[in-house]
Amino acid sequence: MIGYVTIGVSDMGRAKQFYADLLADLGAKVLMDMERIAFIGKSMGAPMLAVCTPYDQQPNHPGNGNMVAINPGSKEMVDKLYHKAIELGATCDGEPGQRIPDRFYGAYIRDPDGNKVAFFHFG
Repeated sequence: MIGYVTIGVSDMGRAKQFYADLLADLGAKVLMDMERIAFIGKSMGAPMLAVCTPYDQQPNHPGNGNMVAINPGSKEMVDKLYHKAIELGATCDGEPGQRIPDRFYGAYIRDPDGNKVAFFHFG
């Protein structure tokens, strides 16, 4: 149902590199780059993450309560992506851990532009 989620960024080069490197272990790469917007994912037919500079040419602002959630398939991959994001310049917004016993495992980061990203696994 979701085609792509877009987040605003201040530096397209940095954002493309951050997300392409971060999501490479999931098989994602920059699929389409149109200068002010780039789509990152496995294929154009699967859900993607888009990074863009705002259309109105005003500064980007991370939304309060907005978050992109990525399910990498296991608790181990949640941990791996969280630590990789931190190495790539993200900041911690919640270390990896069990949030709901036996149901929800998650970790939270803020990308270099302040956008909130969750890595999660159910079960």
